[in-house]
Amino acid sequence: MISRSLACRRIVAPSLRNSSRSSLSQFGGCWGYTSQAASSLLQAFEPSVHRVEDEYADVDWDNLGFGLMPTDYMYQMKCTENGTFERGQVRPYGNVELSPSAGVLNYGQGLFEGLKAHRKENGSLLLFRPDQNAIRMKVGADRMCMPAPSVEQFVDAVRETALANKRWVPPPGKGSLYMRPLLMGSGPVLGLAPAPEFTFLIYASPVRNYFKEGTAPLNLYIEDEFDRASRGGTGGVKSITNYAPVLKALARAKSRGFSDVLYLDSVVKNNLEEVSSCNIFVLKGNVLSTPATNGTILSGITRKSIIEISRDLGYQVEERAVPVEELMEAEEVFCTGTAVVVAPVGSVTSKDKRIEFKTGAQTACGRLYDILVGIQTGHIKDKYGWVVEIN
Repeated sequence: MISRSLACRRIVAPSLRNSSRSSLSQFGGCWGYTSQAASSLLQAFEPSVHRVEDEYADVDWDNLGFGLMPTDYMYQMKCTENGTFERGQVRPYGNVELSPSAGVLNYGQGLFEGLKAHRKENGSLLLFRPDQNAIRMKVGADRMCMPAPSVEQFVDAVRETALANKRWVPPPGKGSLYMRPLLMGSGPVLGLAPAPEFTFLIYASPVRNYFKEGTAPLNLYIEDEFDRASRGGTGGVKSITNYAPVLKALARAKSRGFSDVLYLDSVVKNNLEEVSSCNIFVLKGNVLSTPATNGTILSGITRKSIIEISRDLGYQVEERAVPVEELMEAEEVFCTGTAVVVAPVGSVTSKDKRIEFKTGAQTACGRLYDILVGIQTGHIKDKYGWVVEIN
C-alpha cells in the first residue's frame, strides 16, 4: 500500500539507474533479458511529487463509452544501449517526441498491453492480475528483439499511473480506468535492426463498454478472405503490427451490420482463431472449448481467468482446435478480453448461413461475467489472489 495525505500525494516513481534489478545482454542483434537477484525494488526509486485531487473529474459517468479521454498523467521510462531502464516517472499527459527514423515508426517494433483499475466503495483502487500483463510483455519483447521492464517495474508503474489519475477512475459500477502500457523502439535506425533506444509508456482513459451494443449480444461474421495471423508470425504476442491489418475486414463487417470479425486459422481455414480483439469460447453441454494458444492466438489474461473459474464451477474446459462445424452446433458462444470482459455472442454468420445461440439470464456466460467482475470490483472474495488493492 502507498499512503498519501489528502492535499498532496507523494508518489514514488521508478528511477531504475545503477541499482536496477535487471540487466540485458545483446545477442545476435537482439536484446535478451536476464534477471538478477533483487532486494527491495523501492531502493532504486526516486520520489516525485505531484498533486492528485480527491474529487472526480468532470465526466458524464452515466454516458461513458470506450473512447480516448486523456487523463492528467502518464508514465514514462527509457532504456538505452546499456540495457537499463532508467528514470521512470509520472509526468503530465502529453505528446511524445520521436525521430522520423524511430524503430517503431519504420519497422513496427512495438508492443502494448491493456489492463483496468476499478474503484471500490471505500475509495481504494483494484488492479486485476497486472503481473500477468508484465509477463506477457516480456514474452512479446523477446519475440520483437526488445528489452522489457521487470515484473516489479511494470506493476509499480501501473500502480503509479492509476494513483496519479485517481480522479479519472469512474465511481463504482460506472466503468473503469483503462491503462495502456506501451513498449516501443524509440531510437533512430535506418537499416533493418533493433532500435538503439526503447521507451516504456503508460497512458490511461476512463471507459465503460467496448462494443457499441453495450452488454447486448454480439453478432459476429466469419472472415474467410483475410487472415489475422499465421504460424511462425506474431499472432501470439501483443505486437502493434497485429492490429492495423484487421481494420479492413472489421470495417467491412461493421458496414454489413456485424459487431466484429471471427477469424479462422490460415492453414486449413476451418478452425476458429479469435475475434479482432478478444478470445472466443464455445459451450455445448458441460464442455467449454476454446482455441489453444499455439502461437497464432493471443494468450488473454481474461481468457486464462475464465478457464480457471469455469473449471472450479465444474465445466470440462478444453483448449484445442475448434472447427467451425462445432461452433455451429454450440449452445452458447462468448468472447473474453480486458476491454470486452465476457461478452455474449448472439449469432455467427458464415457466408449466408446464420446460427443463433442462447443468451440472457441463466447462461454460463452471464454467470462467468458476474463472478469475474465481482472479483475485479471487490464484490466477490478473491480466493485466487488475482486482485491488487492500492490506496
